[in-house]
Amino acid sequence: MPKHAEIRRLPFSPQQMFGLVADVARYPEFLPWCVATRIRQHTDTEMTADMAIGFKSFRESFTSQVKFHEPNEVDVRYKDGPFKYLINSWKFTETADGCDVDFYVDFEFRSRLLEKAIGLVFEDAVHRMVRAFECRAMDLYGASLNDQDISGQG
Repeated sequence: MPKHAEIRRLPFSPQQMFGLVADVARYPEFLPWCVATRIRQHTDTEMTADMAIGFKSFRESFTSQVKFHEPNEVDVRYKDGPFKYLINSWKFTETADGCDVDFYVDFEFRSRLLEKAIGLVFEDAVHRMVRAFECRAMDLYGASLNDQDISGQG
């Protein structure tokens, strides 16, 4: 039953980080092991999405219900796939120099074989995933809030 929680202070606004995390359709562009996503249903407050993940010969797909509490929270709940359960949440708290990103994931595979296999690389995989979101924010938003010209000039 892998579980991970971490808080990172990033130089981006809660709105920017919320927008990045909520854009599930773009995950295959930057998220390690995410090979495809499909949005089944989408409103302003929630979405149902399929995600396919792959690593070497391992390939699995699952469906999640994603709830949006803009701009401060994204909650993910498992609906269907290889897990017994999957809980994932992102919280964004404004700070003077950006925001704190509070990431939490807890899951268990139905297959003991998959559970053992992921257990060997889980910590590294989660750190790489969180880092991928951080790098994506730099790619999308460029300079940190402190480096941006907020006057609207030049």
